[in-house]
Amino acid sequence: MKGFVLGGTSSGVGKTVATLATIRALDREGVAVQPAKAGPDFIDPSHHERVAGRPSRTLDRWLQGEEGLRRNYHRGDGDVCVVEGVMGLYDGDGSSTAMVAETLDLPVVLVVDASAGMESVAATAVGFREYAAHAGRDIDVAGVIAQRAHGGRHAEGIREALPDGLTYFGRIAPDDDLEIPDRHLGLHMGEESPLGDGALDAAAEHLRVDRLRAVAREPPEPERAVGRPTGAAPAESIPDGDGARPRVAVARDDAFRFVYPATLERIRDRGELVPFAPADGEDLPECDGVYLPGGYPERFAADLADGPALETLADRAADGLPVFGECGGLMALSESLTTTDGDTHEMAGVLPADVAMHERYQALDHVELRARTDTLTASAESALRGHEFHYSSADPAGDARFAFDVKRGEGIADGRDGLTEYRTLGTYCHCHPENGAIDAFLDAL
Repeated sequence: MKGFVLGGTSSGVGKTVATLATIRALDREGVAVQPAKAGPDFIDPSHHERVAGRPSRTLDRWLQGEEGLRRNYHRGDGDVCVVEGVMGLYDGDGSSTAMVAETLDLPVVLVVDASAGMESVAATAVGFREYAAHAGRDIDVAGVIAQRAHGGRHAEGIREALPDGLTYFGRIAPDDDLEIPDRHLGLHMGEESPLGDGALDAAAEHLRVDRLRAVAREPPEPERAVGRPTGAAPAESIPDGDGARPRVAVARDDAFRFVYPATLERIRDRGELVPFAPADGEDLPECDGVYLPGGYPERFAADLADGPALETLADRAADGLPVFGECGGLMALSESLTTTDGDTHEMAGVLPADVAMHERYQALDHVELRARTDTLTASAESALRGHEFHYSSADPAGDARFAFDVKRGEGIADGRDGLTEYRTLGTYCHCHPENGAIDAFLDAL
């Protein structure tokens, strides 16, 4: 599968809109697009999936390692992969857009804000291309998409200013209908997006599909490692034990939206994935284990508190059912959840902590966890890599037990993460299946 990366000059330059317009432009020409996102984000991929009609792949060198990143790319399905970058092209500690492009040997199409420039757009692109050589990086900046660029003299001036070796891939005209509202944690989810087909069609109208298809190229084949490493574990290398296929209940509703497609794929590969919607009043189904992904439990705290699922979950957890919650899942497993309005709602009460929401984010980082003991997701002394991004904080009880020491990142309290009780584990850290956490959980069922 050939591909290219849409890298931005900075955050807020319009990468997501440019990505959606590019997906739409290719789709209109009969090209099956596999979307992807550089970095650990869950929200931008939901917009990709809405337009492309297939889940967006997560590409993050910190979470997956170089070979894990390549493997996750190659599990995609399409004619051309369009990778949306994160922040500015060279920005990011642990896994920048440039690192992703370099690991996959994909060209970069630079998204530049052209609202107040013509020759300066070309100068910016030249600077980004030359900086790669200055920094000793193997980055191929192939050309630009001019974001918020008018037609006529404006577009012509940008085209004429670009030197040889930098291609003009088209423009996206200024349009108030292309704005996507945001909230804490980022943009609204894709299903909530006000972007209609008309706005996306207009945004795609002036992109040069022929040039985008011509610049795309195929990354090198990934290696297939053997065994269960402590960092980036290839999911296909881990055996299924005695061949039993566990039933895994996975919360999937508006309160629990943040899950990597590769995680769901791995659960389906090794077991039966049974979705349920606790925020919609559905009870916990019969299962051998429960996975509660991240999301917005604070927005649906009253619904969760009034529904039957959390009470059933508490009873089953006390009986020894394995339960794994990440971020929003940790919040739902706690004693209580207090919103920014000051309303407090009872949660499952499995984990001994009270959670409170804040107006500003409390942690945003790639993290590394070291297991203090054998846990649901790791063996003692092994390491897991993941990321934290949350607006809540947890106040654990004095006798709370923690599964992990945090080598990098904030964790729940005092450099520790992974509240554990019975056979339940709750972390603020989100893990990708390439590091083996989901396989360890499945092994425990």
